[in-house]
Amino acid sequence: MKQFMFGYRDAETFNGRLTEFKSLCSINNVSKMMFQIYSEILEEDKISEVCSIIEEVFPDTLYMGCSTSGNITDCQLAHPVTVACTVFEFPSTQVKIYQYDIGNEPVNSITWKILEESRLNPWVKAIELFFTIPENSSTRFCDGLKELREDIQVFGGVACSDDITSDASCVFSKDGGYSRKSIIAVFYGGNDFYVDSINVTGWKPLGRKFHVTKSDGCILHELDGIPAYDVYHKYLNIKNDENFFYNTLEFPLFYEHNGTTILRTPVASNADGSITMTSDMDIGSVVRISYGDPGTIIESIKEDSKKLYEFQPDLMHIFSCAARRTFWTSKEPTYEIYPFKDISPSSGFFSHGEFLRTKGNLNQHNVTLVIAGMREGNRKELSAPVIPSGEKELSKVPLVSRLATFISVTSLELEEINKKLGLANDKLKTAAIIDGMTGLYNRKEIQTQIEKKLGNINRTKFSIAMFDIDNFKQVNDTYGHQEGDAVIIALAGILNNERAIYTEKLSAGRWGGEEFMLLLNDTDISAATLIADLIRQCFSNTSFPSVRTQTVSVGVTQAREDDSIDTLCTRVDTALYKAKKTGKNRVVVI
Repeated sequence: MKQFMFGYRDAETFNGRLTEFKSLCSINNVSKMMFQIYSEILEEDKISEVCSIIEEVFPDTLYMGCSTSGNITDCQLAHPVTVACTVFEFPSTQVKIYQYDIGNEPVNSITWKILEESRLNPWVKAIELFFTIPENSSTRFCDGLKELREDIQVFGGVACSDDITSDASCVFSKDGGYSRKSIIAVFYGGNDFYVDSINVTGWKPLGRKFHVTKSDGCILHELDGIPAYDVYHKYLNIKNDENFFYNTLEFPLFYEHNGTTILRTPVASNADGSITMTSDMDIGSVVRISYGDPGTIIESIKEDSKKLYEFQPDLMHIFSCAARRTFWTSKEPTYEIYPFKDISPSSGFFSHGEFLRTKGNLNQHNVTLVIAGMREGNRKELSAPVIPSGEKELSKVPLVSRLATFISVTSLELEEINKKLGLANDKLKTAAIIDGMTGLYNRKEIQTQIEKKLGNINRTKFSIAMFDIDNFKQVNDTYGHQEGDAVIIALAGILNNERAIYTEKLSAGRWGGEEFMLLLNDTDISAATLIADLIRQCFSNTSFPSVRTQTVSVGVTQAREDDSIDTLCTRVDTALYKAKKTGKNRVVVI
């Protein structure tokens, strides 16, 4: 397998170079090849001009391509219109290209066709995907390929444009033509065809964890009960304007999904405070804002370059998120992939999103580097690996201002929380009011706070909610007390997060065993019920390594003018009892 590169400057020069290349192919008896076209130019006329010349000189040869945010050749920035020709040297190698119209064909129909093609062709070992920027989440497409044979690797990228804030992109192929709404799938395989792939992030989580408390497909509405946009504004001072997409590229959300680390970049902020993401984010998911750490990225690259070197590919296809190009600044956009330069020839592009199948699951990534190495025949004998010598001095990354905002706000919040909990200067006092296992108030303290609210003559409205973990005795009996403690601590963690957000309005305490009490200041029954149900959802979506999914029942009530501590607690206990008796995992209001 060999790669030949052409930079398209004008029709006459390109035609001449292809004609010379055809003569060379005839001399060397080359019979099987494929052209891949990467173009920073989206205009159909210009792309058609390139394709027409290829068809004229090589009428029987496959070709396909896509728009990009920059082209890569041998780990360097390439010409705005770059043509890569792959020559296959082994007779057993097979390649097929299919183009699917996502504007008029259902996603499940497309995934079924891909699955059927791989089933009918056992020679398939890899599928390379090229997407136009999808209007909706890619989750359904990724999930639709779960039944793909385990040995098939899948990788690829989302087409982009030179303006990474734009949703304009295109793909095209010999049989499918030019399209703004299509998926191209390139099937590779054969007895002598081998493939290996890696992905690199290097982004680190920042600060506190957030729970996804409200989402609808790829629309992320709330994190810890507050509008998702408010998190970016509060912690990073990112405004809800035309630059929102650009400014959040360097700060994607970081979370674990399908057994691997996923980064998700917001696509747009919406008027209601929600954020449109590139893929679905389930309620209950735990996420953190992240940032790119140059040192971590370079160390990851060093390790992964060794893996690909040992595989000894004939060539590599590189899909690097356009956000990474922005991260390294325009002066050295391919800085991080230099260590791969001496492994083999390479081609690729800066993308809007990246695809990679890991542990049997296809995931769409953002802010990620995906590299696929391909080879025909046995691995060559290894020589001493080339270790990258002195690294270039890194450019200053333009994150200082927003990171400073993040650290400042986070520090102030932690100081405020510590002050309110009495942790700053009085450890003895803390020990008297805090439950040792959960970090919440103990029963005596939370009951004292409720009594104070009831005793305040000019008190404002407030509510309380009592939580009880369902079937908790079975957890202890089946899995042991250590696992039972882990379940208690998990619910306490969710309550702690709620308390951190609503420091003035919410107090949480362990009432006893697996029971918890929430005091919601300045909160009527409607708002209290909503908060309680969000906590219930978060807990039911929490995963435990050794224990099946757990649920919680909740009773909610609002304080009345004539309430005493006994009448109020009796009423919320009655509501909790009804929740237990009517099916559990629910909220009952009295």
